[in-house]
Amino acid sequence: MRARLVEQRRDLHMHPELSNREERTSRVVAERLRALGLADIKTGVARHGVTALLVGGRPGPVVAVRADMDALPIQETNDVPYKSRNPGVKHACGHDVHTTVALGVAEVLSRLKAEVRGTVKFIFQPAEEGAPAGEEGGARLMIKEGVLDNPRPRAIFGLHTEPNLQAGQVGYHVGPAMASSDTFNVTVRGKSSHGAQPQNGVDAVVVAAQCVLALQNIRSRRIDPLEPLVITVGTVNGGTRHNIIAGEVRMTGTMRTLNDQVRERSLALMRETLQSVTAAYGATFELNIEDSNPVTFNEPRLVEETLRTIRRVLGEANVVNIKPFMPAEDFANYVKIVPGFYYFLGVGNRAKGITAGWHTADFDVDEESLVVGVKVMSNVLLDYLERNEGAKAVDSKQ
Repeated sequence: MRARLVEQRRDLHMHPELSNREERTSRVVAERLRALGLADIKTGVARHGVTALLVGGRPGPVVAVRADMDALPIQETNDVPYKSRNPGVKHACGHDVHTTVALGVAEVLSRLKAEVRGTVKFIFQPAEEGAPAGEEGGARLMIKEGVLDNPRPRAIFGLHTEPNLQAGQVGYHVGPAMASSDTFNVTVRGKSSHGAQPQNGVDAVVVAAQCVLALQNIRSRRIDPLEPLVITVGTVNGGTRHNIIAGEVRMTGTMRTLNDQVRERSLALMRETLQSVTAAYGATFELNIEDSNPVTFNEPRLVEETLRTIRRVLGEANVVNIKPFMPAEDFANYVKIVPGFYYFLGVGNRAKGITAGWHTADFDVDEESLVVGVKVMSNVLLDYLERNEGAKAVDSKQ
């Protein structure tokens, strides 16, 4: 299958599409699933999502596999035959690999259909990188539109590229794998006045600067230092002229943690801190939290059982326990409902110079990882169904 997998991945890579705009990608996916004879193929789920069922020839439970399809607003700099043909858009996070691997798994399992003990639900998801402003999208909208119902899987699996691991390796976490992510918008409102008469106004720039510094003290002084937490103020915008005291400043940023309790505590402390600082200077504030994802949590028992399969396929030395990541992943929303395992597929190759990280203009993958990805995920799903073949279907309304 190697040549077909490479061809599929390169086709997707040459035609990347942004979140909630994955029209061609979803069409390619649906056509391939139809050609493989999968059942109950649904398109247009959460705008451009695609789902399908592979119903095995033997009775058993339902398990799901998810792949995301969207690209990023990045101009590709790699001089390769499969370079992006869409200016300013690139698969810089490996979602072309994720989709290709899932389609490869569908092909493998379709050939073994008579022997499969249960049903595999394939979920091809748009907008993992975040829907455009004013639009819904991603995993939350997929769930809202019933992707985990009729039938509901007993477990869900997913994978992500990891350029810091070499092709042929898989990395994993037990418990927290990727951080929660909360985007915040803060508006600090003061009072405008002449720059030479600050006593007549309330300088929103000064207040905002104090807020930025105070927010960092949440991490350094208010939260257990053994708990990972990052609060980043990424933009600060305010003022109209060099000699006018600014009446308003807007700030945006993100907060990330690996513990849901720390997340809730930190959000409360953000509001408390902003209230105290702005009041001290006679200003006011408005805080909005949006575009949030919970912690991506790998169910420990599911991880333990699945690692036996991955080690059998790749060998003990190629299965690596890695540190959790602070970037977020909306796969987290699925595992809030059903147990899940999200692992990392090595795509790097230092000898070939394939080392660039996620979300960079020169990101690329060693295409040998496609074969590894299909082999691992196919075995993971088949072994899960065999281990649980006596289990009853989960009520989709639970």
